[in-house]
Amino acid sequence: MKNLRKYREIWLLAAIAVLIGLISTRFPGFADLANLRQVFNDTSILMILALGQMVVILTRSIDLSMASNLCFTGMVVAMLNAAHPAIPIPILIVIALLVGLVLGAINGFLVWRLNIPSIVVTLGTLTIYRGATFVVSGGAWVNADQMSPDFINFQRAAFLGIPVLSWIAIAVIALFFVVMTRTAIGRSIYAIGVNPTASVYAGIDVGRTKFIVFCISGMIGGLAGYLWISRYVIASVEVANGYELNIIAACVIGGISIAGGIGSVGGAVLGALFLGIISNALPVINISPFWQMAISGSAIILAVVLNARGERRQGRIILRKAEAA
Repeated sequence: MKNLRKYREIWLLAAIAVLIGLISTRFPGFADLANLRQVFNDTSILMILALGQMVVILTRSIDLSMASNLCFTGMVVAMLNAAHPAIPIPILIVIALLVGLVLGAINGFLVWRLNIPSIVVTLGTLTIYRGATFVVSGGAWVNADQMSPDFINFQRAAFLGIPVLSWIAIAVIALFFVVMTRTAIGRSIYAIGVNPTASVYAGIDVGRTKFIVFCISGMIGGLAGYLWISRYVIASVEVANGYELNIIAACVIGGISIAGGIGSVGGAVLGALFLGIISNALPVINISPFWQMAISGSAIILAVVLNARGERRQGRIILRKAEAA
């Protein structure tokens, strides 16, 4: 039981199972494997974005511009596809990653070299990137009729019965798990979040590491840009407007501490999945949009309270150990 308390992911997984069980009492087909597979696919983009946000939050920073990055990058690749339908989809994905990387690097450079708080930097670039979307598109939309069939159908193609979008999410999850648990950069990200000053004495370049995490979140935003536009087959200035709140909420529900240094890949994925289940299930059981927002908001507040209590409890344990010594 003590181990169960130690791992937040297990509690979150249990909460998801209970949630699915409760929903199934009103909509029996919800727990079917095919439906759960569809829910995972519907939540894949949020999972990918939550992982990009996670590495930023772990360093005591935040990236409020991810949704605007997604919007700008999605518009760029959609316009490229409309103008040059022969460009292969893998090339467009690489372009999306590079555009996202540039946008993330701008955030990282301002945070690193000019020492501006990340919340200020990304609040500014949030508006700039969305304004840039309007500039490059002239305020026009790119709709399904202008997109090539390959652009739209790539992520919908199935491999082993699972859509490519889900496979991309699984690959990103696996990549982040390896990076965060098996590499020096992963350990540096956690170390900076736990104690930036001690990290400097340990030889970690805090500024450079923060620059790298913003580059990572930028690339993730760029990848999500292509995935979002090809999934919803519409590119406009309003795409993903306000979605940064969902991304941060997924991280908070998944146990990623806003104070940095605490959190895991599994937590971010489960936090996104929790929100995905709520957003998929509540309309099915005829819950009004107002109550959907209220329930999502209540889940976020509950997660913040649990995070705060958990972190305070860890502090008390340290004090008790110190007193005993």
